[in-house]
Amino acid sequence: MNAPHIRLVEEPQLKSDVPDFRVGDRIEVHQKLLDGAKERVQVFEGDVIARHNGGIRETMTVRRTVQGEGVERIFPIHSPRIAKIVVKKAGKVRRAKLYYLRDRVGKATKIKDDVKRQATIDANLKAAAAAEAKAAQEAAAKVSTEGGVSKSAQKKKAKKEAAAAAAKKGK
Repeated sequence: MNAPHIRLVEEPQLKSDVPDFRVGDRIEVHQKLLDGAKERVQVFEGDVIARHNGGIRETMTVRRTVQGEGVERIFPIHSPRIAKIVVKKAGKVRRAKLYYLRDRVGKATKIKDDVKRQATIDANLKAAAAAEAKAAQEAAAKVSTEGGVSKSAQKKKAKKEAAAAAAKKGK
């Protein structure tokens, strides 16, 4: 039922930075929230128990246990409110929907680890951290080469220049 003209409208709105995650994986969803006038990011970490639909309408159901009570949230994957999704642990399951976890408590809710996929996830996280560190180092080097002047020092310098300009005018 996906007509070509609907696809034309939806395609530019799809996110390109969605990681490869599956049902059974442990993920962190960083969601943007409006807190008064400020916008902040809230992190929800849990296991993916379902994925629904496809395209722009794709959603995921994430479940975690908080103070002994199960909490499930449904997130639209391509929503602009989702800042990022981070895969923490790869899980190995043989079902498409893990609704049976709702009835289980404690160790019975454990999901097996997928060692092969976990190795690639770890390598990707390590590479991303290295790239981030390199970018921060380059930014720090750029600031130091530009002089690295603090705001208060800039204000003092501007005041001195203004005073010098006023003194010149006064002569």
